[in-house]
Order: sequence, then structure tokens, then C-alpha cells
Amino acid sequence: MKGLIPAAGSGTRLGPFTHAMPKELLPVGDKAVIEHAVESFVKAGIDDITIVVSPKKHGLSDYLGSGKRFGVNITYVVQDERLGLANAVAAGEHVINGSPFAVVLGDNFFSPDTILQDLKQYHEKNSADATIGVMEVSDVTRHGIIQTDGNNIVDLIEKPEADKAPSKLGIAGMYVFEPGVFDAIGDTKPGHKNEYQLTDSIKILVEQDKKVVYRKIDGIHIDVGTPEDLMKANDYYLKNSKSKK
Repeated sequence: MKGLIPAAGSGTRLGPFTHAMPKELLPVGDKAVIEHAVESFVKAGIDDITIVVSPKKHGLSDYLGSGKRFGVNITYVVQDERLGLANAVAAGEHVINGSPFAVVLGDNFFSPDTILQDLKQYHEKNSADATIGVMEVSDVTRHGIIQTDGNNIVDLIEKPEADKAPSKLGIAGMYVFEPGVFDAIGDTKPGHKNEYQLTDSIKILVEQDKKVVYRKIDGIHIDVGTPEDLMKANDYYLKNSKSKK
């Protein structure tokens, strides 16, 4: 299994910090938020990672390098235009090259670092075509929301209005896919904000009767997209690190 980290976002809600550096390099504790993602792949036994970047986002390769110091091999690919998460994942198809793969968003903080390992094992145990990490969310309008039947996903809605959400289970920025998802991405039409949404691609898999399952994340997930969320991630990490000493 391979890994993919989308890291091409602009980070506009984190200005002025992101005027100087990619948002994925903002620190959570003593390391960049994207380094936490790399460590989760290592914990899951995945050492071949593709990072999708936007043009001129050289800071990521300067920081992470080849991946050797983390015990992984990192390949960088460029998403020429920011056309949504599905488009970012598709940019890495030629490197994934027919393998199953896990996706962790580069600006999301997860703890503990075993969450991806658990999701990967759950995916393999269920022989799924796609396994989606979810958490109960308070604001459904900020997430892709799933509708379930047992442990299967039967519908998904990207950032629905509060009164139209089928549940409180929000997609949490961590996925495991079989390579067939690339065909679904190819069939995906522009959606929310006229972008190609990965939620819509997963919905195509559901409509094709593929096995799409979900796993509730047992831990912390913070989308480090605002100064408040960055502070929250740092507060959690620093308190948790102190408790381990």
C-alpha cells in the first residue's frame, strides 16, 4: 500500500502566516503539521508517499526532502490548478500506479498516530473498495457528511445545510482506497465551489455498489485551517506530550 498527502491548498484563512510559508508547515508542537501525517504513514507500515503540491510551494520539499530522515520515500507531484480534493488525488495517479493507497490531508492533525494504522487494517479486514475515517461533528456545514447502513456508507453530501444533513458523521480527512477510485474521480463533475470534490467521487463508488465502509476515528482530529484550530491542535499536543513525560 502507498500513501498520498494532498498539500496544495492556499491557506487563506491562516493569513498572514501562510504568506510566508505553506500552511502544512505551520507547527503543531515541535514539528510541522504535515510531519505528523508522515509519521502516521510510518506507523501504518507505509513507506512510499506521494505529496501533491501547488506550483511554487517549494517549502514542503525543503522541509521534508526525500523522506530519508523519516524512513520513507517521498515523491512530489504538482497540481497545476487548485480544482478540488478529487483533482489533487488524481494528480498522484501515475505514481500510485495501480496500488491500493491511503490518503491523509496534509493540513489535518490526528492523534494518536495509530489512527491510520487502524483504518488500514479495517479496510483490509473488510475487503473494501474504500474506507472513510469519520467523526461526529458539531458543524455539518464544514464537512462531507455520510448516511450509513450498518458499517456501509449509502450516501454522502458535501457541506450540506444544517437541516439537510443525513447524520452528524463528518469525513475526517483520512481515507483508504483501492485504485478503482481513480475511475470514479474521472467520472466526477464539478460540484461545491465548482471544484472536483472527493466526496462526490466516493458517492459514485456507492452508486456503483462498490463496498464503501466507514470507521469512526478513536482519537483527535483537527483541521488546522484557522488560527483558532491551530492553537487548539498545539494546546492538545503540548498537554498530551507533557502527560507522557
